[in-house]
Amino acid sequence: METKIARTALLLAAMMFFAVLALDIAVPTLVLCIMASSVWLVSLDMPVLRKHEGEAA
Repeated sequence: METKIARTALLLAAMMFFAVLALDIAVPTLVLCIMASSVWLVSLDMPVLRKHEGEAA
């Protein structure tokens, strides 16, 4: 009986470890993707915002 409880506890600990490990990889990846997308969005050359030559500021 004790070995079944120990095995179950070990299984739960392993499951929690690998779940946290997956979050350790997924969350920073998501943050980096959002940061890269925001830099890309800001650096777009938007023709609407460009001033035409000869116009007053």
